[in-house]
Amino acid sequence: MAYWLFKSEPNKFSWDDLVAKGDAGEEWDGVRNYLARNNMRAMKVGDRGFFYHSNIGKEVVGIAEVCAESHPDSTSDDPRWDCVDIRAVKPLARPVTLADVKNDPRLSQMALVTSMRLSVQPVTEEEWKIVCELGGIAP
Repeated sequence: MAYWLFKSEPNKFSWDDLVAKGDAGEEWDGVRNYLARNNMRAMKVGDRGFFYHSNIGKEVVGIAEVCAESHPDSTSDDPRWDCVDIRAVKPLARPVTLADVKNDPRLSQMALVTSMRLSVQPVTEEEWKIVCELGGIAP
């Protein structure tokens, strides 16, 4: 299993919106960055990802799961753009803020710190365990 982080502005699409989609999940569309797209192309069904509220809140709020592998993004006619589908798995017991991540020296190399603008990021297994710990859930 690989681990990821999905960023979304909560005023556009929030954790609650993803939860409302149920088991069918939601297409993670609209990504127009090659590195983020390539990250999605590497994803497999069952991979887990943190759901991160960007701009407003700036915090990891839940765990999502890839439920459909890379396919053409339905919001684009350009064949270069792919996406995956994700569904909500569970919320964190307590949100993990960007400040929490930056203040933890064990997470100093996490993409959320080093590549802050990237909307779909890889997360190492060790980072996954630490953020789950900070969020009050078992990894």
